[in-house]
Amino acid sequence: MAKTTHTMVRHALAMMAGTFASRVLGLVREVVTAAWFGASGVLDAFNVSFTLANLARQLLAEGALSASFVPVFSRVLSAKGKESAERLARQAFSVLLAATVLAVLAGVAFSPLLVKIMAPGFDPVKAELATALTRWMFPFLFFVSLAALAMGVLNSMGSFLVPALAPALSNLVYIVLAVLLASHYGVWGLVIAVLAGGCCQFALQWGWTAGMGVALLPARPDMKDSDLRRMLALFLPYAAGLSLNQVNPVISRMLASFLQEGAISVLNYANRVIQLPLGIFVIAISQAVLPQLSRCPAEDLAEFRDIMRDSLRFTLFVVFPATLGLVLVADEIVHLLFVRGAFDQWAWKGTSVSLAMYSLGLPGMAFSTVVMRGLYARSLPREAFAVTLSSVAATLLFSLALMGPLSFGGLALATSLAFSLSGWVGVRILSRRLGMRFDIFSLLWTGKMCLSLLFTALLVVLWRRLFPYSPAFTGLLRVAWVGGVFCVAASGYAAVTWLLRFQEWRWLFDAVRRKERRENQEQNAREG
Repeated sequence: MAKTTHTMVRHALAMMAGTFASRVLGLVREVVTAAWFGASGVLDAFNVSFTLANLARQLLAEGALSASFVPVFSRVLSAKGKESAERLARQAFSVLLAATVLAVLAGVAFSPLLVKIMAPGFDPVKAELATALTRWMFPFLFFVSLAALAMGVLNSMGSFLVPALAPALSNLVYIVLAVLLASHYGVWGLVIAVLAGGCCQFALQWGWTAGMGVALLPARPDMKDSDLRRMLALFLPYAAGLSLNQVNPVISRMLASFLQEGAISVLNYANRVIQLPLGIFVIAISQAVLPQLSRCPAEDLAEFRDIMRDSLRFTLFVVFPATLGLVLVADEIVHLLFVRGAFDQWAWKGTSVSLAMYSLGLPGMAFSTVVMRGLYARSLPREAFAVTLSSVAATLLFSLALMGPLSFGGLALATSLAFSLSGWVGVRILSRRLGMRFDIFSLLWTGKMCLSLLFTALLVVLWRRLFPYSPAFTGLLRVAWVGGVFCVAASGYAAVTWLLRFQEWRWLFDAVRRKERRENQEQNAREG
């Protein structure tokens, strides 16, 4: 059990390193976009079109495909070897290829209807622009869906760094092209940048899978193949559940289109910032834990429970301080990242409020994401659907209740509350199916965590008292202030959790030591 936890942590660290680069560049791309377009109606139209393509990507690629393909591929690779696993991957490649082509064609054909559903509050001019942008944006789905299949193969084979870096390449391409093209082509330059970035993201991962001995080339699907049938049997119910899950951002965009101009944009900027800790910690750990859970013997419920409990605790161990920091210094973070060029005072304050509200949901997002991986690994699509349904229903109800008094901030808070509720529902469902409790929040662990967070919050408050932030700060002073409060808070949290003997530190050190030993063994083998 300890070895499995260390393996999960080691893989998660590799994912975190790659995802950190990707998410930082993702923030840079938003900084570049904000400088050119601010929080404008034109950017609202672009964000709606990009959201539509992104929804399809999350449904087909990072959603149902990951949920159905990775568990089956991991078991085939472990039980039958690389040759059988490659045969399954090539058949899956063909199925995904056909599905994405049909999805792109449908997206292009139904763009006017999709925009009307997504942004019913748009005037005819904005709706026409959003429709045109959506039609050109949908091919993005083709590239990133195939890239997601390659990522699933690589993760199952123990390669996590390159798949995590691939989105960083996509963001880098976007940044370069946006800077070169935005002045000449306006928002259409962003469309070109998105498509080029998606193409590069696929090419990197496709080439890396080939280098690891798995050539992702189309092969005729054999419907008599029991492994392929199992994957497809899981894909359809997961696709149904995840398509429902994609209603959440649609609800926020729909309701925000009735608010003041720029509301969609400030929500998008805040969401981009929240994607940094979400991607580095939550997504990285959930991606690393899925192959481990999938290889866990079906009859060994105790090991499965222990992996899930440790994964959830480790995720919360790193997410709680990130949540605290984002809530306390949201205003300064947004000022550092975005306040320049067309990004005005209203956009600054609106994005800050949205970021603080989104940040409150990070622990719930962590719970929900990791628990869903557990449901996927146990092949429980109905239960996964129930968790998703609770999230959608909660998002709708909370959004309608909060958008009146809190405007777009209420929509962001509604998302946070919905994820927290769905995470709790997911843990209860999985615990009931296993017939045992996870005991995630033991009295000792919870008490030590509350003490650690209180100490960290006091350090942040003390920093703000000693070194007040000023909107007049230049770029270097902004970086120094935010970097300083981050270093002080992170050091304080690390010190107090170390003194309180959190088990998570032992997992981290053991994972690093195992990685160093493995690298030394490989180097000795090459030299020998």
